[in-house]
Amino acid sequence: MKTLVAVFLLLSTSAFAQLSWSDQPFTKVSENPIMGADSSYSFYCPVQQKNVRWQRADVFNPAAVVKDGRVYLLFRAEDNPKAEIGGRTSRIGIAVSDDGVHFKKHPLPVLYPDKDMFSEYDYPGGCEDPRVIETDDGRYVMAYTSWNGKTARLSIAMSKDLYKWEKKGPAFLKAYGGKYKDQWSKSGSIITAVRNGRPVAAKINGKYWMYWGEHFINLAWSDDFSNWNPLENEKGELKQLVSTREGKFDSDLTECGPPAMVTDKGILLLYNGKNSNNDHASPDLPRGTYSVGQIIFDPAQPELVRSRSEQPFLKPSLPHEVTGQYAAGTTFAEGLLFFKGKWFLYYGTADSYVGLAVKN
Repeated sequence: MKTLVAVFLLLSTSAFAQLSWSDQPFTKVSENPIMGADSSYSFYCPVQQKNVRWQRADVFNPAAVVKDGRVYLLFRAEDNPKAEIGGRTSRIGIAVSDDGVHFKKHPLPVLYPDKDMFSEYDYPGGCEDPRVIETDDGRYVMAYTSWNGKTARLSIAMSKDLYKWEKKGPAFLKAYGGKYKDQWSKSGSIITAVRNGRPVAAKINGKYWMYWGEHFINLAWSDDFSNWNPLENEKGELKQLVSTREGKFDSDLTECGPPAMVTDKGILLLYNGKNSNNDHASPDLPRGTYSVGQIIFDPAQPELVRSRSEQPFLKPSLPHEVTGQYAAGTTFAEGLLFFKGKWFLYYGTADSYVGLAVKN
């Protein structure tokens, strides 16, 4: 696959160009966790037709965007602390900060299950795990998980202001005649590149591209951000660009993290690796642990891996990262941005809180 990425590589002297963190880890801020559950927030659920405390159980796994000199987090919130993992309803809320550390939450969720044509996909489980990018014309695209309690589907929503979102439905609904309509899919990381000092969706060879996947990483393309076409191999099966590795931190899952970014070293994708729960696990981490690594893809062939972390650069180490809803330990990255001269990496901890790590 030939690509046209030279236009995006004009920023070789900028902070965006030199991204490579396997040997330069982030530092977790002393304020951690920076966000958590709060039962004071109430919302009238149009599906259940009653008021629910939509942040009562857990708040975690945020996307991050800089807009008008402020940081916005789009976070996942769950309602019922008594339900088991996967048995709660998730909604996506929004919070804003002037310093990237201390946030003020909006009182209501901005994306949630509704009585609409998409309820078959996102109820009762809800809307989960957003990743958000900006387009050249100032719109915002969210890739999130629709969870109906049976099948997780990577879905798309769009907005002009981050508060009002229009659902577009499952990303692969129309691809190959609906071939992947009912297949489990998660974690969409749309490729971005820096223009005028901010990352925006990168159009490569006339198309937009998105890494996605959980047990393996695939690549999909789109003309309109709404409908995506996964890459297939010669057998007509989903092409596995990256898969799990026995004995490594990603021995059980390789799940895409924040939006990928074109740099002068290649296309950088941060990803969340889960250590296996069996003898395939890495001996360096507790079994079941989620930690964060990186992959560099070739900008001339976005499906070709140039390099990949042997060890994670972010892993659970704080008490709240190894307790809570997922006590095996979790640092699960979904939001990355450059703000006030520093990199801010926002991540979920133990499916319960929002964490933050920074680096210059």
